[in-house]
Amino acid sequence: MPKFVTIGYGDRAGYDNTDAAVRDAAHEHDARLRAAGADMGIAGTPVQVRNHDDAGTSVDDGAFMSSALPVAGFGIIEAATLDDAIRLVSGTPCAVAHGVVEVWPLLEAPRA
Repeated sequence: MPKFVTIGYGDRAGYDNTDAAVRDAAHEHDARLRAAGADMGIAGTPVQVRNHDDAGTSVDDGAFMSSALPVAGFGIIEAATLDDAIRLVSGTPCAVAHGVVEVWPLLEAPRA
C-alpha cells in the first residue's frame, strides 16, 4: 500500500482556541490512526546534517524548513490513494485546531 509522510503545523494559540470537544475528538482520531499502524510523533528539536561530496559531516542546530506556523509533528501513514490519505489526516489535531497538515506521497527511491 502507498505510504505518505505527513507534516503537521500548528501553534498553541490555535490549539487553545479550538473547542475542547473538537480537540478531544482529534486526539481520539490520532489514537485510531496509531492503532491502525500509523507512525506519528511530536516534532523534537531539529538539526541539519551535511556531508557534501562525502568530504566530512557538518551538523548545525535548527530547521532548514520555515513556515508561518511551527512544525508540530510528523507521521507516516498508509492509504490507497492521496485522497484517502487526505481523508485520514483531516481529523487530526493540527488540521482541526487552526493549523495545517501537509501530505507528501513517499515515493520509492530509485536503486543504483
